[in-house]
Amino acid sequence: MEKEKFYIATAIAYTSAKPHLGNTYEIVLADAIARYKRLTGYDVYFQTGTDEHGQKIEEKATLAGKEPQEFVDEMSLEVRRIWDSMNTSYDRFVRTTNLGHEKVVAKVFKKLYDQGDIYKGYYEGLYCTPCESFFTESQLVDGKCPDCGREVHKETEESYFFKLSNYSERLKKYLDEHPDFIEPISRKNEIVNNFIKPGIQDLCVSRTTFDWGITVDFDPKHVVYVWLDALLNYITFLGYDLEEQSDEFKKYWPCDIHLIGKDILRFHTIYWPIILMALDLPLSKKIFGHPWLLFGNDKMSKSKGNIVYADDLANTFGVDAVRYYLLHEIPFSSDGNYTNELLIERYNSDLANILGNLVNRTISMAHKYFDGEVIEPTSQADIDKELIDLVINTNDIVEEKMNNYRIAEAIDTIFDIFKRSNKYIDETTPWILAKDETKKDRLATVLYNLLEAIRHGAVLLQAFLPDTASSIFHQLNTDNNQYDSIQDFTGMDIGIHLNNPEPLFERIDKEKILDELSTK
Repeated sequence: MEKEKFYIATAIAYTSAKPHLGNTYEIVLADAIARYKRLTGYDVYFQTGTDEHGQKIEEKATLAGKEPQEFVDEMSLEVRRIWDSMNTSYDRFVRTTNLGHEKVVAKVFKKLYDQGDIYKGYYEGLYCTPCESFFTESQLVDGKCPDCGREVHKETEESYFFKLSNYSERLKKYLDEHPDFIEPISRKNEIVNNFIKPGIQDLCVSRTTFDWGITVDFDPKHVVYVWLDALLNYITFLGYDLEEQSDEFKKYWPCDIHLIGKDILRFHTIYWPIILMALDLPLSKKIFGHPWLLFGNDKMSKSKGNIVYADDLANTFGVDAVRYYLLHEIPFSSDGNYTNELLIERYNSDLANILGNLVNRTISMAHKYFDGEVIEPTSQADIDKELIDLVINTNDIVEEKMNNYRIAEAIDTIFDIFKRSNKYIDETTPWILAKDETKKDRLATVLYNLLEAIRHGAVLLQAFLPDTASSIFHQLNTDNNQYDSIQDFTGMDIGIHLNNPEPLFERIDKEKILDELSTK
């Protein structure tokens, strides 16, 4: 039976600087969704990559004393290194300086021009260089860029424009008929109230004041506006072309979810759907504008000196600790917050205490009382049913949370297994049962229930903390890690011998680590 397909794409990272922790949140979030979909039986295609053209890149390269291509080659490698350091399982890493992509973008530009969607004009507007975006006076916030809060400046130049008004009514109708197209609902309201209701402005789609971009082949003094170029990556690297589409494109398009930062929502919910309409292609199924990760309740910014990098944190705390914090601490629709103190508190309370201590205690007791052998459970008691029912029901709850992209709530649900298991240890007191030879069967049953509960949790944890889950399976000495194996409570093979316990997360000395971090 053919698997159901699932295409997830992140925004492509702009190669102007090393991505900070807030940027890295997006790729880790997408990875958790992709891994979960694979775990539950989907044929997943997960795309990410780098956005490499534009005025800001040209300026950064000049400042660095490098050619733009050399500059983006180095920055793209750095982005990929960080994505890889966070153990992300993307299927394709794309780059917009790829020649095949550039050729298709030029063809699309010509097609849109030929069919009357692009026209030549003259632009005078307020431009934000970091965002590569034009704004009207009414769109500014306190006279500054509404997306990043930086200064804007007037620019005047000959430009080509995309006549968005050709499709504005069609877009409004689509949004009315597809209420879940933009999520969370607060993001949809922002787009409708701030950009669609006031009237969609025609979009400037070429520039002449710099050279680092894809040349408009029928008017070479123009380069394609970076956002038109960047958005097309979602189809070009799947094999979209004007003449013929690849089998991969036919299989995976339309995209199931674009996972993007809320600051680039306008491009993905107005311009991108209209581009697809103009190309007579199906629209993506969902645009999810995730919140920001703030640093001590302030947006991360080099000028404020509050930039934190994921790879640096991983060197101190481990990759899965950083993944856990990012996935657990950022709410569904409101901004999350990062401080070193909060990460250490989460590490000690959730990872070291709730999870690590449970696994270590359970496997240690199995070695102490049964030489590490898994004994058949033959002495069930009423107190076991509550634990087993909670464990069995967890996957349905997690599935509901994940289908609604409530990732933090899904992780909380999995950790309910570990919390309940710790409580179960206190309730059943294995160390007391071990003193009574007549209670040996009961002791074996208690330990089996604990080991099987841990295995269930680890199966689900594979989507979020893959290395931790792998370590748990190793200690349990089982490769029974498939999603189908958590439909019942019989997954630990009788008679196998557990491997020796190894600490998953050792408690951190908070003050010591904070001192070390402050000197870096």
